[in-house]
Amino acid sequence: MSEFLLPVPEVCDAYLDLQTRVYQLASEMSKEDSLTIVPHCPQWRVKDVLGHMVGVPEDAISGAMNGVATPEWTQKQVDRHADHSIEELLSCWNEALKSFKHVLPNIPQPGLSQFVFDQVTHEQDIRHAIGKPGARDSKAMKVAEAFIRDLASRSQNPSVQSLSTCEMTGFDFTRCMSGRRTRSQVQQLGLPVESFESFFNKIPLDFPEVEVDEI
Repeated sequence: MSEFLLPVPEVCDAYLDLQTRVYQLASEMSKEDSLTIVPHCPQWRVKDVLGHMVGVPEDAISGAMNGVATPEWTQKQVDRHADHSIEELLSCWNEALKSFKHVLPNIPQPGLSQFVFDQVTHEQDIRHAIGKPGARDSKAMKVAEAFIRDLASRSQNPSVQSLSTCEMTGFDFTRCMSGRRTRSQVQQLGLPVESFESFFNKIPLDFPEVEVDEI
């Protein structure tokens, strides 16, 4: 039993809260906002990030999990929804949720928390892109923080293990550990860059080359 991972019912509730929150955020955004390039994912527009967020539960329901979490897998989700309007994307999300909310409790840990980590990371990417910060202390952020702390704690590298007990807010910690902070930004927070490098070597993330300020 992990000392960090949250109980499955709490993780499921966190995702459902996130879905409701991002659904509302997206339903109020302008077309200009939806076509804004996302600084943390510069290859994607806001609606592309949303397409990925919608596409994950769709693929989980359909069983299209070959290559799960790879760039190729996520890009297929984006491509599938590339021509959809925000309204169409939200309709697809609601439709997928009818089945997916029953699937959620059956996703084993830590995969369930990893899914929420990905979703809350992209919620914050979207919020930054359209200038609407918020939900930095949400249930989903707590799940994401717990997932990353658990992942670091299970490393065989003592330097990486030490990251699991970093004293930081959940938002700052999660943004650093999800590849949303440059080496320089991590150093400015007084964190060991070498430990992050070792951590990123085990997962498909890295330090970004361009610094992005999040106020």
